[in-house]
Amino acid sequence: MEVRKLVEIADIIKGHEGSKLEFKRDLSSLKPIMKTLVAFANTAGGILVIGRDDNGTLIGLDDVLQAEESIASAIADSIMPAMMPDIEIVTFETKEFLVIKVAHWSGPFYLKTEGPEDGVYVRLGSTNRKAGHEILAELHRTKRKVSFDQEPCTELSEDDLDMAKAESVFSSVNRSLDKHKLESLGLVVPYAGRKTVSNGCLILFGKETHRNRFFPDARVSCARFRGTDKSQFIDRLDIEGGILDAVKDVPNFIRRNTRLFSKIESFKREDIPAFPEVAVREVLVNALAHSDYSLTGMRILVSIFSDRMEIQNPGMLPFGMTLEDFRAGVSKIRNRVISRIFRELGLMEEWGSGYKRIVNACGAGGYPEPEWAELGYVLRVIFYPHPEVGEMEKLDVPLNVPVNVPVNDRQKWFLQQIGKNIRVSSSDIATQWDVSQKTAKRDVADLKQKELIEFLGAPKNGYYRLKS
Repeated sequence: MEVRKLVEIADIIKGHEGSKLEFKRDLSSLKPIMKTLVAFANTAGGILVIGRDDNGTLIGLDDVLQAEESIASAIADSIMPAMMPDIEIVTFETKEFLVIKVAHWSGPFYLKTEGPEDGVYVRLGSTNRKAGHEILAELHRTKRKVSFDQEPCTELSEDDLDMAKAESVFSSVNRSLDKHKLESLGLVVPYAGRKTVSNGCLILFGKETHRNRFFPDARVSCARFRGTDKSQFIDRLDIEGGILDAVKDVPNFIRRNTRLFSKIESFKREDIPAFPEVAVREVLVNALAHSDYSLTGMRILVSIFSDRMEIQNPGMLPFGMTLEDFRAGVSKIRNRVISRIFRELGLMEEWGSGYKRIVNACGAGGYPEPEWAELGYVLRVIFYPHPEVGEMEKLDVPLNVPVNVPVNDRQKWFLQQIGKNIRVSSSDIATQWDVSQKTAKRDVADLKQKELIEFLGAPKNGYYRLKS
């Protein structure tokens, strides 16, 4: 046990600052220390080590007992509600440190000097951020054990539910929907002696005018970019019909904007998509079900680049949860109404099993495992293409050519010349590649058949150009 504890202490003191670990040189400035403890308690817990510099230098504390007493008094005097972290004196490499372990508690905790509105902090990466109005409201909902999508949309009534759309969606999976079920699913909720729609109901099945008024960002925007950054679009799609429509429309967008690699084994052809479709669907459904729809000006983004695809949704991980918890199968539901509907419709399975399904799907298909990253108030999942398909992305095919249309090397050369505004014909293919005129004409005819090029002008002095 003693050896294990020494290893744990070494890992902590020599670790890197992050969402659950921070270092302070000494107690000369107490307010930043108090902010860190408040942020840890409000977000997902964490460890603060006093006696190590930011650059990794182990300073230690000269009078560790006095430091322990000072920090305990400062916590009692500075933070509300009362916080009782685990404060431990540890010795490492002949130096003494304070290790303060803070669990996630239902607060929200705040600095007394700044008050319960302005003194609340949360942890984003390795920084402490003052909680804005939306995050503060989420902290209070967490304490009440209520999700945002369960709350009533007070300005509307139950008549603002698009019943025809809801019934159609449920009938597609052979399920019925009546007044009693609307209430049991949390789609219709009581408010001030009447019935109205919940926020989740409005996001899923609200009439379009009301959904666009109250939740204009509850949608998915897709884009295909040239190269590895967002400087130039090739294709884009804003899915306007609601988040349920995205379950079908996003995969279609991905298919038309990514390559297929064809492999033939035992006389059978197998088409390998650029990204693992089962894993992508799982991540997409998770993004739809767990987005923080209370945040304004942020929507779900699907971005396809030449070397990766990113699916990003607004919202930190639910308070009290870390990426390590997610990978271990721990589940916390942010949107209880939306998640319940997704389960009813067969879009989600057992809670906490998503990560395992994603990793298994990638492994089975020979894909790299995706990466998860918390970036401020968003969560991003990054997919990398199948190695075979990734090689195809290195082909220098002009932007106007749909990425999933196969062309041979001669046709690629022909398209490259046209893309550079060089006038070429089938005769140039024959000369450049030392093939017959018949083969060259067949190459050009195939490009025209695929609607990649068009001929302009008279037969004798006309020319080919890329077709928009």
